[in-house]
Formats: sequence, C-alpha cells, structure tokens
Amino acid sequence: MEKGDQRAEYKKAIEAALFVSGKPLGLDELAPIVGIASMGHLESMADELVKDYEAKDSSLKILKAGGKYEMYVAEPYAGMVGSLAGQPDISKSSLKILAYISKNEPVMQSKVVKYFGSSTYDHIKELVEKEFITAKRSGRSKSLATAPKFKEYFNLK
Repeated sequence: MEKGDQRAEYKKAIEAALFVSGKPLGLDELAPIVGIASMGHLESMADELVKDYEAKDSSLKILKAGGKYEMYVAEPYAGMVGSLAGQPDISKSSLKILAYISKNEPVMQSKVVKYFGSSTYDHIKELVEKEFITAKRSGRSKSLATAPKFKEYFNLK
C-alpha cells in the first residue's frame, strides 16, 4: 500500500472506532484499535478527521474535547433521530444541574447539593465522568465549573 492509502486506512479505522464506541475515546484507546504506536501521528490523523467532517456537509460530526474524540449527530438531525437512540448523553436531572452550574460557575458543590438535594452527588459524578464539568477540591467541598466539552457540545462560543 502507498503511504497515502495507508493514511486513509488509518483514518477509516479511527472513524469506525468512534462510530461504534458511542463514547469519547482517547488516543490511548484508539492506538491499539488502529494499530499505531506513535501518539503524535495518531493525533494528527484524528485531528485531520475532525477537519474532514467539519468541511463536508454531513449530519455526523466529530468533536475533540479534553484530549478525547467523539462522533455525534449534529442538530437538527439529532432531534429528528433522537427517539431511535438508546440513552441520552445526559440525564434530564443532570442537565438541570449542568445548567445551574454553567449559570453560576464557579460554584461550590455544597451549594449545588443544598439547592438540588443529596442525589446531586450522582449527577455531578456523571457530569465529571462525561467531561462536561470539572470538580476541584476547595476546602471540604469542591469547586464546580464547566469544561471545554460543555461549550463544544452545546455549540457555545
């Protein structure tokens, strides 16, 4: 295979992995799937793939946030096909908490818990795991703020 053909095959493997995974994948997770040991080389191809998707008029997009890549359905198509999908990316309760955090950031976790109740801990854990917010220890509580993925996911400038 020629060098250009090999590069195209690697990009197709990255694309397939992102499509099937349904969750954000880091370079460390993509490397063994694609078969590339060089993280720099892998990252340049994944970034190229992001640009390829930005350039074409497609209902599918690839998002790079927090060093991970994720394939998603762009609006308004996500709304059209949402009923076909399994679970939403964020539960309704977590979405309410995320909205509160984004409006009041940075906000102490203790304040959010006081406002929403003790079940908030699970939702905050979900939002941190899905990289929509960051939680930094601040005394006996945590300071919560939105992460870069939040702005990218909701197309905020």
